[in-house]
Amino acid sequence: MYLGIDIGTSSVKAVLIGDSGEVLSAGSSPLTVLRPRSGWSEQDPKAWLAAVEQALSAVREASPDAYAAARGIGLSGQMHGATVLGADDEPLAPAILWNDVRAADEAALLDADPAFREITGNIVFPGFTAPKLLWLQRHRPETFSAMRRVLLPKDFVRLWLSGEAISDMSDASGTAWLDVGRRQWSKTLLEATGMVEEQMPSLAEGTAQAGALRPSIAERLGLPPGIPIAGGAGDNAASACGVGAVEAGAGFVSLGTSGVLFVVTDRFLADPQSAIHAFCHALPGKWHQMGVILSAAASLEWLAGVTGAPPGALVEQLGDALAPPSPVTFLPYLGGERTPHNDASIRGAFAGLDLATTRNDLTRSVVEGVAFALRDSLNALLGTGARIERLTIVGGGARSRYWSRLLATVLDLPIAVPADGDFGAAFGAARLGLIAATGADPAAVCTPPAIRETVAPEPALVPAYEEAHARFRRLYPALKGAGR
Repeated sequence: MYLGIDIGTSSVKAVLIGDSGEVLSAGSSPLTVLRPRSGWSEQDPKAWLAAVEQALSAVREASPDAYAAARGIGLSGQMHGATVLGADDEPLAPAILWNDVRAADEAALLDADPAFREITGNIVFPGFTAPKLLWLQRHRPETFSAMRRVLLPKDFVRLWLSGEAISDMSDASGTAWLDVGRRQWSKTLLEATGMVEEQMPSLAEGTAQAGALRPSIAERLGLPPGIPIAGGAGDNAASACGVGAVEAGAGFVSLGTSGVLFVVTDRFLADPQSAIHAFCHALPGKWHQMGVILSAAASLEWLAGVTGAPPGALVEQLGDALAPPSPVTFLPYLGGERTPHNDASIRGAFAGLDLATTRNDLTRSVVEGVAFALRDSLNALLGTGARIERLTIVGGGARSRYWSRLLATVLDLPIAVPADGDFGAAFGAARLGLIAATGADPAAVCTPPAIRETVAPEPALVPAYEEAHARFRRLYPALKGAGR
């Protein structure tokens, strides 16, 4: 039995799998995002620990005997978050999250240094960890001076579980301090932000043991002491392990808080100009590329908050049959955007509203806007020479048949929908925990799930959605030029 724990943005999820990889039980606990200023996004690191305990408690209650017999733990988590710790390893401030754009100026400053793109293979985005530390150095010098180390969210949880400061290659790739091709910290890049390697966690592959459960925490959680903790992965690389995207050409599309188009590569394939991320995979000798949009399901949740209808109800009202494009166009840039624009200051908009516009028109425009933004990521990926052979859909949005049909048609690619269960980051993390504990072959463990259906593009609607996507593309420069 093996546990997977995912430190998400909106919740912590825990999954317990058996020796054959079957899901035995799962639990979750919600998290709150703090937004003290426009463009800021923070969380209390201690809230992650409380949520881990609550999520594991639910797993324990559902499968007490299997839980008590757990033999390994895998961790995954939201990427890029800057968790700054003092001499006693206590947080000095709230963690600055992946979708926080306060460090836009600092990101631009670092990105102007050619060494960053050359060594990391990526643009320095405002959400990455390095510009956040430069922001602290410039705006909170007392916090920066008191810092002993900086950890990513899941690795703060690892520190609590094991007492060790360790990260994995995939999560470390999103800091802008990693030499992604060589899979090691870059002294050059650390020095550019006033950092030294002693302030960083050590590095491990996602499938390797990276710490063990210390006795005091094991007793508190009701788990065997000393069980291994896998290096784990950033949330997207963990999701890839969950859906079996571990060989070159395999990929997935994720409709979570953010939206991701992910494809595996067997070599480091970077193209920073495209605003595509080129990161290490959780598996040794593997890398991946991904296009990222900052507001996917978050856009639907925003609309739900405005209209007073639950997100699920909004989508259910669309039915299952894919309709022609909405007369309204939505740009989902509610908190800036990454791929392909790398624009922290852009914000969202509706275009084409009139007196006849209905709530359903708005809902359709929101899910379409997310699909069009993911189409932009697909175009950027294809422009690098990436090969995409299959896509599986994951995340909360995957439960909507309408959204699956829409994505297949907008991307003009078949989309595989898993038969049942959650094959996301927590499940992938549990698989990594199994591999670290047993030494099993990753390819034998990280297999694709059973597929309920493969949703094909709807040929009659492909031209209409291509035209709507072109209209969507024309709106970005107009919106950018309009200012705020």
